[in-house]
Amino acid sequence: KVAIKGIERELICPACKELFTHPLILPCQHNVCHKCVKEILFAFEDSFADGGSESSNQSSPRIRISASSMDRIDRINRSGIKRNSLTPRSTLFPCPSCQRDIDLGERGINGLFRNFTLETIVERYRQAARAAIAIMCDFCKPPPQESTKSCMDCSASYCNECFKIHHPWGTVKAQHEYVGPTTNFRPKILMCPEHEMERVNMYCEICRRPVCHLCKLGGGHANHRVTTMSTAYKTLKEKLSKDIEYLISKESQVKAHITQLDLLLKETECNSERAKQEASHSFEKLYHVLEEKKSAALRAIETSKNIRLEKLQTQVEEYQGLLENNGLVGYAQEVLKETDPSCFVQTAKQLHVRIQKATESLRSFRPAAETTFEDFVVDTAKQEDILGDLSFHSNGLEIPEINEEQSRMYNKALISWECPGKTDSADIYVLEYHKLNKEEESVTWQKTEVYGKSKVISDLDDDSSYAFRVRGYKGSICSPWSREVIMRTPPAPVFSFLFDDKCGYNNEHLQLNPRRTSVESRAGFPLLLGSERLQVGCYTTLDYIIGDTGIAKGKHFWAFNVEAYSYLVKVGVVPSNKIQKLFHNTHDVTSPR
Repeated sequence: KVAIKGIERELICPACKELFTHPLILPCQHNVCHKCVKEILFAFEDSFADGGSESSNQSSPRIRISASSMDRIDRINRSGIKRNSLTPRSTLFPCPSCQRDIDLGERGINGLFRNFTLETIVERYRQAARAAIAIMCDFCKPPPQESTKSCMDCSASYCNECFKIHHPWGTVKAQHEYVGPTTNFRPKILMCPEHEMERVNMYCEICRRPVCHLCKLGGGHANHRVTTMSTAYKTLKEKLSKDIEYLISKESQVKAHITQLDLLLKETECNSERAKQEASHSFEKLYHVLEEKKSAALRAIETSKNIRLEKLQTQVEEYQGLLENNGLVGYAQEVLKETDPSCFVQTAKQLHVRIQKATESLRSFRPAAETTFEDFVVDTAKQEDILGDLSFHSNGLEIPEINEEQSRMYNKALISWECPGKTDSADIYVLEYHKLNKEEESVTWQKTEVYGKSKVISDLDDDSSYAFRVRGYKGSICSPWSREVIMRTPPAPVFSFLFDDKCGYNNEHLQLNPRRTSVESRAGFPLLLGSERLQVGCYTTLDYIIGDTGIAKGKHFWAFNVEAYSYLVKVGVVPSNKIQKLFHNTHDVTSPR
């Protein structure tokens, strides 16, 4: 016997996260509450009506649609599903269990079976959970008595007295089926949801669902393999019993796996804490280096400031001394009062030199120190780029390699890459590129996120070289950068044109594709003769084809792809007044270059 309280996980609706209420079986064999199916479908229809995935089903607090379900709704919106009057309308339902979009068919929710077996198990679980709560009689006068039995035909509960009154002996009601007190009333016969008056009596092995004989005769199961309900019941019950017996026989193995998983849980906790400590230690080392650099820089600025202030302060004091009755001037005025010539000359000579220097400095004023600190600006651009790339590097993620053969540089750049192991272990790729410029000291990479393995880059400058690199990301873990690949854009704006299929076009010798982008000679005897004459040095007859657009002026760039099996291909330009002459005289004497 299985403890009813141990299976609660199997009785929870994946949409509302509560016990199932009237569960419906989806075509993918998952169960969802009837009310939840309707609410999800309403949200689904609202998203189509709004033309996006902005609806969040605010009117229904009971149900919680996951982000992945809303992403699928948005994806179906963008795919542009269109129906006309001749196309049967089908209902798409995002299953909250398997995360797939399930087609419910024309009947939609009405075509789903109610899972009465699951409903019964849920009811038994509820009864076990509320064993102390009695189910009361539905027909007693207040106060109601505790019920003793429930009638499956009447879908009601009765006490002994009320059951005798409503099921008198000798009447049809006396033959009703009754069970112990319950609130789960299920029909005796399972009816077909598509043909409501028919009971199901067969089992479709293709769709794995019960069907009626009308479904097999002319319905959606006409060409499907079916079996009788009794055979399906016996087969499925034997399979389920064997599987359950096998699982029970492996109970010791299951317990060993649970023990191992418990150890893995603890090991994961310990390893995560260790990784956190290592990451913190790495960042603390960076903080320490930065703090040392910061302290050194601030000390240098402070020392320079003090020296400059001291010089400027000394200069201020010197100029203050030039004021009357103050400093040098005041001292000189006092010296002038000396009447003894010998004493005056002894002192005045040195004083006169100082007065002359003060006079010269006054004529050409110049501060003793600079006030700007331009030499103390810290350039952290490169370090910021390095820190911006700081992330977890994993050996498990392969380093992508840019495929130079598949990559193209034309008016736009097509960059393709692949992983050496041919596995796509990354969730997203980041492609970075920058223009090579010798004048720029710091490099600024432009970044774009790519979900595939190729990307088209537009708005590139002509006649310029660009460097490209790519790395893969899986969550917060990234691979190292790939080897940088340098590619150059054409030297002039790309000139686009098609081959002209009218002017001078010889369809007997040339074969032009429908898009007028490629041309080749028709195989035949004249072509072989021409190739033979070419090998012996004779002039051969050429077939010309021109572009459908002319060039008036300017510098232009275009390119051709010449197949390896070609004998002779010449490309050039020709003046418009010489085109007719070229087509009339096709011998290769002066072909355009």
